Amino acid sequence: MNGDAGIIIVGAGECGARAALGLRENGYRRKITLIGDEVHLPYERPPLSKKVLLDHAEPRLPAVLNDLALAEKAIRHIGGASADAIDAAGKRLILSDGRALSYDKLLLTTGAAPRRLANTPASSRILYLRTMDDAIALRSHIRANMHVAVLGGGFIGLEVAASARSYGAKVTVIESQERILKRGVPELIAETITALHQRNGVAVKCGVAVLGIEADERHVGISLSDGKVIAADVLVVGIGAQPRTELAVKTGIAVDNGIAVNEHLETSIADIFAAGDCCSFPHPLYGGRRLRLEAWRNAQDQGILAAANLMGAARCYQAVPYFWSDQFDHTLQIAGLVDEGRTVVRRDLDDGAFILFHLDAEQRLVAASGVGPGNRIAKDIKLSEMLIAKRIMPPIEALTDGVNLKSLLPKAA
Repeated sequence: MNGDAGIIIVGAGECGARAALGLRENGYRRKITLIGDEVHLPYERPPLSKKVLLDHAEPRLPAVLNDLALAEKAIRHIGGASADAIDAAGKRLILSDGRALSYDKLLLTTGAAPRRLANTPASSRILYLRTMDDAIALRSHIRANMHVAVLGGGFIGLEVAASARSYGAKVTVIESQERILKRGVPELIAETITALHQRNGVAVKCGVAVLGIEADERHVGISLSDGKVIAADVLVVGIGAQPRTELAVKTGIAVDNGIAVNEHLETSIADIFAAGDCCSFPHPLYGGRRLRLEAWRNAQDQGILAAANLMGAARCYQAVPYFWSDQFDHTLQIAGLVDEGRTVVRRDLDDGAFILFHLDAEQRLVAASGVGPGNRIAKDIKLSEMLIAKRIMPPIEALTDGVNLKSLLPKAA
């Protein structure tokens, strides 16, 4: 035990920054060191595919912590540095430049990295979007006279497609599955999003595989299994992400679709915790099912909870999973886990918006998903999230008939 070595957080994204702030807000007075492999201050990633791409002015870093806040909170930020190894027995973190930092407790918030395409040529016209630098590189290709091809019909790919199209670019989305948003999004909502993109001029090609990619420093050619070749100015690859577990694996920490943690976010090695995109955890609302979530809300909530548990609170992580995506003038939101549902009940709202309620075999509400313009679905999704957390089994007619969902919540004692 080093006594006054403090807490080191490896990973300076949303989760790591929230944990650092949470420690101070909870009264932690010892050293806090926040280490990130990017040179930037800690920042939020959701704006990268939207505001950072669309702003006509020079983009500003959507920082979570600026220099003044770091100084006021006495948080030491080491940017542009990567952790190379953990000496768990000696409680030391070894950086790639050879520095060794002692810790009392360690939090891993290493995040996720974009899944890479194999066997593709090196070209400045084939891009991924995960970091601020990625977004800045992509901005120069988002122009009205350009053709942007997007490989992958998931959230990142579709948000880039919407931003590019909003700027007037020609956009083609290529998805190998039979539909977009195959993972965790109901088919009906995926159809609505597809129609939204098509109305706005995006070409959506599903059920086609990429047979080959040719690229130079000016153009990209994508050969598809339907015999067509997409000639584009740039290809944005959004085919998922992988948890960054290299440091954990090297240390001997258990890994199971991410760094495996228990309900308190503790890893298999004492005094080492993990949180955010990089970890998988058991969720009590779904029978202890092990989840790994790549979502801003989860990163924020787990960072805050990890801070408390690093100080000995031993709280269980049980927040309802929540995702959202803004595309054109519509918002898609999901609370809970759609694939836990056995029955789907639909509620129609104004302006074409609708909510799908997902009930399990016992009629317990396990998820709610919705899509619509503006914030039309936000209130019902928020109330659904509260019902899911309370394990409510609502009457089906109350869901279809437009009953105020707040009335289904238990009365406060």
